[in-house]
Order: sequence, then C-alpha cells, then structure tokens
Amino acid sequence: MRRGLRYVPPAMLLALILELAVFVAVGRGIGFGSAVLLVFAASLLGLVLLRREGMRAWRRFRAAAQAGQRPGPQVTDGLVGLLGALLLAAPGLVSGVVGLLLLVPPLRRVAGAGVRRVAERRVSPMVAGDLFGPRKVRVRQGDPQPARTPAGQPVTDPAAAIEGEIVEPRP
Repeated sequence: MRRGLRYVPPAMLLALILELAVFVAVGRGIGFGSAVLLVFAASLLGLVLLRREGMRAWRRFRAAAQAGQRPGPQVTDGLVGLLGALLLAAPGLVSGVVGLLLLVPPLRRVAGAGVRRVAERRVSPMVAGDLFGPRKVRVRQGDPQPARTPAGQPVTDPAAAIEGEIVEPRP
C-alpha cells in the first residue's frame, strides 16, 4: 500500500498540469470569461449533486439495512456517486468531465463493479461476504491440482495442510 503512495504527488502534479492545459485551450476557443463561467457552473452543479448523492446514498443504505439486505451494492453505488459529484464540484474541466461521466448510470455500474472488486480484495472474505453476499467462483473442469508448499513441491503430508503450510495456487 505504501509503495503505491509514492505515485500520488507526481499524479497530482500531472493532473494539475492537464487541468491548466485544458483550461487554456478551452479559454482560447470560447474565451476566458466563458471558460471561467463554465468552470464555475460545473462546480456549482457538483455542489448541488454532492448533497443529493449523499442523501440518496444514505437513504438507500438505510433501506437495505432495514430490509435485511446486504448493503454492499448501495455503498459502492453511493461511493461512486459521491466521487462523481465531488470531482464535478472540484474546479477544473477535466475533473468535471470525469465526475459527470461517473454519474451516468451505465458507467456508474462499471465503476461500482471496480470499487467492489477492490473492496473485496482489501477486506477479509467474511466481511466481503457480509457486505456483498457470496462470491462467484469460477470452476474449471479437469483434473484437480495437488496442493503445493511455498517451495512449489506437492504436499504429501496431510498434517502439513492442517498446520497452514500450504499456499493455494491462484488461477
């Protein structure tokens, strides 16, 4: 996790440079005043949608909890909606377009599926099952593969399997 954080400052710098370049290009195309008004209108729309998406996510989460359903899909949809509204509220044309795209229902479902996959990898299988329900597992036909030790050798001692010395092969 910490290794990935080293890319955050350069990524933010690139995003800032991209935002400025797009703003200058749009300003040259439609005029500086119109570009500023466009950024201001997008930010204002983002603030309105941020409140709406937050309330919508909270209501859907509460309804799922009261109905005894798993709240995971509502949580991921709410997070994607809040992220889209937040990006739209942030001053910038590129972030506004990305935020607007995250609010479009088909793209929102795709992004929600990505958030779900990341969440399932980051939390324990029990918590993921409580949030999202049972996982879908792909089963491949063919001969079963023997369990292997961390060194890659097949396990011949059943006691080794009980002691947790086995690393399950990943497909």
